[in-house]
Amino acid sequence: MRSLTKAGPADLSDLHDFLDRADLTLSGLDAPTVRLWLLRDADGTVRGSTGYELSADGEHALIRSVAVDHTARGRGLGLDLARFALDRAADTGARHAWLFSRRSGPFWRRLGLEPADRARLATVLAETHQVTLFRTSGQLDHEVAWARDLGSTASSEPAPNP
Repeated sequence: MRSLTKAGPADLSDLHDFLDRADLTLSGLDAPTVRLWLLRDADGTVRGSTGYELSADGEHALIRSVAVDHTARGRGLGLDLARFALDRAADTGARHAWLFSRRSGPFWRRLGLEPADRARLATVLAETHQVTLFRTSGQLDHEVAWARDLGSTASSEPAPNP
């Protein structure tokens, strides 16, 4: 595997296809407020992704697009990718991490996230693309929110190289 690279305009088609296969939100992938990274193999195939979007005040980060190709699962790569996003969000000054996940609660608990108030997430991250989409589509009422403070990151293992 190669190291993570920041996603740019030329990566959007590959990223879109990868996240679509992973059944993750595609809204706002090209927005300047969304920061995304890709992990490609030696052939250039996307094998993982991670990222976040900050609130307008920079205090809150919505972690998003954390995914691993099914052929690369079971090796801790998902945890590394999630830690990377949490650490980068903290590096920007964000103090709280939030995300939506209906299926992966045990995974996120391993990183110190706990179930959170969905309405609070939607309030502090109201202008993010994912929250806007979920409100408009009615999906927000069916989502499960997770959160943790970023003051002390739970990243005890190194993240992939950016």
